[in-house]
Amino acid sequence: MPGKAVDQVVGDDPNTSYKLYLKSNKKVGHRVNGVPSRFELFLLGDGEKKVETREETSAPNTTLFTFNKEDHTLGNLLTQRLHKYPHVTFSAYKVPHPLFATFELRVSTDGSVTPKEAVITACKDIVNELEVLNRSFATEWLGKRIVSEGEQERMARERDNYQ
Repeated sequence: MPGKAVDQVVGDDPNTSYKLYLKSNKKVGHRVNGVPSRFELFLLGDGEKKVETREETSAPNTTLFTFNKEDHTLGNLLTQRLHKYPHVTFSAYKVPHPLFATFELRVSTDGSVTPKEAVITACKDIVNELEVLNRSFATEWLGKRIVSEGEQERMARERDNYQ
């Protein structure tokens, strides 16, 4: 079985390609032709790390980060943010296989900072930008709601004036 988190097969209908699986005596879903269940795309397995690092010996100041249970969204965000830093000489990501929620991020720096420090800084900057976006969205949403409620009150007054 391809999934580490699944303990045992519960039922298998020979007329379909669906298979039910149990994890700790709870039904967790099915697989279709070996495709991982949706929960396996974001829940870490036992002993699985979110980020694994490996120093590259082929190039100086280069590290390969493997992000487990993540996809193109985070890979693209990190890569684009890292490109903005002058001390990062190279950053790119690849998804080794489309069925597995994993990507590899390769980062090279000029030596003034380590690749790990660059990735941590990029993560912090992304979180700060997303917090600003969240506040801006909440403000706009509240403003839209106030305008909408005011418009409803105005329409109710006009309707009452004509009756």
